[in-house]
Amino acid sequence: MARPRKITDDRLLAAAATVIGRHGPAFTLADIAAEARISAGTLIHRFGSKHGLLTAMLAASIDAARQPATTSPDDGDPVATIRHALVDRYTAIDDPTTAPNHLAQLATELADEHLRTGLADLHSAVEATVATLVRAAVEAGTLPGAPAAAVAARILTATADGAAIHWSSRPDGRLRDRLHTDLDAILAGWRHPTHT
Repeated sequence: MARPRKITDDRLLAAAATVIGRHGPAFTLADIAAEARISAGTLIHRFGSKHGLLTAMLAASIDAARQPATTSPDDGDPVATIRHALVDRYTAIDDPTTAPNHLAQLATELADEHLRTGLADLHSAVEATVATLVRAAVEAGTLPGAPAAAVAARILTATADGAAIHWSSRPDGRLRDRLHTDLDAILAGWRHPTHT
């Protein structure tokens, strides 16, 4: 019978995210082991390699993206739930000192065919979740001007991703505030469409 793990994968992946924020793509497994207070051998046994660790991080992100969105602080408003779901994705990088390192890591993942496929799966999962929320908002009558749910989801996620990238290279204020402003500019038009 195998011994139960004392340190969960979630804890190790959280340590990895912290270290990536600190070092960007220059991070090492030793850096993560030190952050998690385990031996590098334990980390290698769990994930095999730096690439294996990044693959596990992507898989965890995809699983999280597929989970139903939690209710927003504005319970009962389907539009606020959409905004909340999108903005919450960026909570971990809402720090101008670490955001550029996360952005640099993203660039290295895009250069790796396997990880790029994982990123595509992540984007698909996020868009599917947002599309479900858009459909609920349209059915509730709160987004009468929204385009088809899949199109709306693509627009909203691309806006959030683009805002996060721009903010990472030129942070001004909080990322959450930037995302609220940009997403609300789109959602307000769909909530109160004007037909001329």
